[in-house]
Amino acid sequence: MPSQAQLDVLSQAPNAPVQPSRVNILGVGVHAISIPKTVELIDHAIANHQRGYICVTGVHGIMEAQHDVGLCRILNRSFITTPDGMPTVWIGRLTGHSAIRRVYGPELMEELCHHSVKKGYRHFLFGGRPGVAQELSLALTEKIPGLDIVGTFTPPFRPLNAVEESDLVAKVAQTRPHIIWVGISTPKQERFMAEYLGKLEMTLMIGVGAAFDIHTGHIKDAPSWMKKAGLQWVHRLAQEPGRLTRRYLQNNPRFVYRAMLQLVGVRHYDIPNVESVPAGSDR
Repeated sequence: MPSQAQLDVLSQAPNAPVQPSRVNILGVGVHAISIPKTVELIDHAIANHQRGYICVTGVHGIMEAQHDVGLCRILNRSFITTPDGMPTVWIGRLTGHSAIRRVYGPELMEELCHHSVKKGYRHFLFGGRPGVAQELSLALTEKIPGLDIVGTFTPPFRPLNAVEESDLVAKVAQTRPHIIWVGISTPKQERFMAEYLGKLEMTLMIGVGAAFDIHTGHIKDAPSWMKKAGLQWVHRLAQEPGRLTRRYLQNNPRFVYRAMLQLVGVRHYDIPNVESVPAGSDR
């Protein structure tokens, strides 16, 4: 892992984009960023062989981090932690970060895939239920001519064993993607990215959760008005009540309560003083 001085040198490289500040949301540093700015930072990271992972984080991830110190540390050591839900955007704006926009995983994935055609980026898909990653590869390459998806891997619903890990490492080493898309839900995908950052031959990993199912049609995306109103969770809950009822009905009220206390200054949260993970690479 590089020192902060090494990271500072990289950030001062010629034409380096300005790194956006992080909004402190219950002790999780969410970048005040937009999709175009995220793509700009990704371009710079790939051009400079700057390895790291990107967490697309909303209320669920922030609330999971409240009782999981390891997850909180992973989110705060990311290359980028994006505001995936409108509540994170609203808090950012209320605290003076006017440039913050929602960076929704499926939208980021589609935008970056279109952008990557002219850049020549190679993509690898990790995640989904059996067959979904292959479906996603077909769906994206049909929609985006010239998109280079060099491999897929469907993991089991448990940590990889030694044989599976060896197979994954070999596939990634053979295909050498610039970007690995990770779709195994929060907090599993964040833990996976942090653990495998130093094991896989790539530049960036991006955790996008339900994007695999949304882009293959297994989950319907919410209408635009619901997204803007911060009601996308209602749309998701209607489709997967058995899996999501407990998550939303527990996490959402707790988030609102704690965020209000933080905003009015009754409760304070510190972001740990940790270095970003991006590790200088010899790719």
